Amino acid sequence: MASLPLKFLIPIIILLAVFLTYFFGTLDLSDRIFPPKTLNLQTNMGENLDFGEAEKVPHSLSIESLREGDYPGSDIVVEQELSPGSNYKRYLTSYKSEGLKIYALLTVPNVDPPEGGWSAVIFNHGYIPPTLYKTTERYVAYTDGFSRNGYVLLRPDFRGHGNSEGSPTGAYGSNGYTIDVLNAVASIKNLPYVDANRIGMWGHSMGGFITLRNMVVSKDVKAGVIWAGVVGSYEDLFERWRRRSVPSTTPSTRGGSWRQSLSDQFGSPEVNPAFWNSLSANSYLVDISGSLQLHHGTADSSVPVEFSQKLEAQLKNAGKEVELFTYPGDDHNLSNNFSTAMSRSIEFFDRYLK
Repeated sequence: MASLPLKFLIPIIILLAVFLTYFFGTLDLSDRIFPPKTLNLQTNMGENLDFGEAEKVPHSLSIESLREGDYPGSDIVVEQELSPGSNYKRYLTSYKSEGLKIYALLTVPNVDPPEGGWSAVIFNHGYIPPTLYKTTERYVAYTDGFSRNGYVLLRPDFRGHGNSEGSPTGAYGSNGYTIDVLNAVASIKNLPYVDANRIGMWGHSMGGFITLRNMVVSKDVKAGVIWAGVVGSYEDLFERWRRRSVPSTTPSTRGGSWRQSLSDQFGSPEVNPAFWNSLSANSYLVDISGSLQLHHGTADSSVPVEFSQKLEAQLKNAGKEVELFTYPGDDHNLSNNFSTAMSRSIEFFDRYLK
């Protein structure tokens, strides 16, 4: 075949080039040639890009994330019968939380339950190094105060404490302990001798932090009592509070690690107040499930009394029922006023749960 003259070949080459440029320019080959791009929602300064409320995903530590969770609990299984109290039985029990076997102390009055069942108190202990924690030790006088006054009491051993499965995540950089208590509430409602509509919650120190979070997430807790509670907002915890030095058990429980991790990712409370407010139960007090009674010693060297005073003011501003008792010169455990504080706590639960 004879070759085309050059004067005909040049126009053909130009037309072919135009066609190929158009054809491949209309194809989207990016997902075939390059890996898909990911969108970084945080800048290096910790500022959130705003794509509208519908597209925001709550942080795993936030109150909204807790509200979206499912806490079915389980049946409470008696593992061992312990020596009885003055007028109540004591058991080592277990229940399920996120697939983990969580142990708990359970006390039950000796007498027959009233019509509809007994009132119950979920008891949230303060910080104890998890490796030193034992179910039958610490808070003996505290639990006895409620148990001998006609309450079913459940004191969970948070994950990683005692024989409970899982790792001790810490209360402030993880919702793990709070989730264990939400599942404890669901579990105690399964007991046939408990009135599911009359459940209260008591917390000391770290346990007060957990109590407050439970009461803005769940509607099941009808009244709460907090002694020397870590009840400041996350901004307060970040800027004004450090737990006293204690032995660390895992990297996640070392003092300050959650502060550093969150501030590196999202900025400080001053830079990104909306994020830090989303973590704080104090931002959701309008939804609290019941009345609250607070106790705090003015000489508490572990948790400042200002935390309870500030929470009282916040609750009153939200139109909620709250009582605050301060004890001049008393310490973190209310050692000098234990009997008075316990009597007031029992009277408060009697008022709202019986």
